[in-house]
Amino acid sequence: MKKEKSLVIGCGRFGANVAHYKSSNGFDCLIVDQDARSFRKLDVNFSGYKVVGDATDLDFLENQCDIKNIDEIIITTNNDNVNLYISHVAYHIYHIENVYVRFNDVDKGLLVKDTKIKVIYPFHLSMEEFLRLEAK
Repeated sequence: MKKEKSLVIGCGRFGANVAHYKSSNGFDCLIVDQDARSFRKLDVNFSGYKVVGDATDLDFLENQCDIKNIDEIIITTNNDNVNLYISHVAYHIYHIENVYVRFNDVDKGLLVKDTKIKVIYPFHLSMEEFLRLEAK
């Protein structure tokens, strides 16, 4: 049986944790960041692949990340514009069905509204957690 392939763009705390979760749960996981030092955030048990590079470069995505054979992509850089661009590239050019993108600016979600791109908003998650804690 073929392992599902997951590509995580951005190795901040969130990206590193997502990559570890995916590799721990049987995915063939590749994480990309422009700065090799970011990989220190990965769990010591991370069993996937680490690649240093620019995920806005289509040649890099094709040749180093094998994006044409990716089952899902999770885009977690700290730049909403970069995240928006990569999510559109993944969805519209490479036709990846499972695209997850993190936006800090909730208005950016309007730019993927008519797609199947799934958006993660840290603000909403923090607010939900605050309300949950306050209700206790």
